[in-house]
Amino acid sequence: MMIEPELRYQTMLDTLQKNGGRLTSHRLALIHLLSVSEDHPNAMMLYQKLREQFPTISLATVYKTLTLLKKEGQVLEIDLHTESHYDGNKPYPHPHLICTNCHKIIDGDEIKSLKNLSAELEETFLFEATQYQLVIFGLCRECKPE
Repeated sequence: MMIEPELRYQTMLDTLQKNGGRLTSHRLALIHLLSVSEDHPNAMMLYQKLREQFPTISLATVYKTLTLLKKEGQVLEIDLHTESHYDGNKPYPHPHLICTNCHKIIDGDEIKSLKNLSAELEETFLFEATQYQLVIFGLCRECKPE
């Protein structure tokens, strides 16, 4: 379930303001793009979309802003080893299902057996999970042979 885009935008904006981040038009446009995205874009996808409105934006600006938002817990980085994708709508740890055919990324937060993972890690191993990433590779509904 997607979080209300305006609420996500405001939360990211407030976080940048509190931590002294410069509120340039490029950064504001980037956090807006992240807040309304239902996908999991990579930095290049965000950069190309922003260049339509801001031809002078640099890829470095996109990366620096993503790094800052990630550090502040406002964006979740999905590290796929060859590239990273970003979830600005659900910045908390949750599983992602990656289609090996079409490369679609699907949120897997409905997986019931994973809901209590942090509590089980604490109870079983006395281990406090502060961040985790679970990526499951396979074929999506559209790509799976019938």
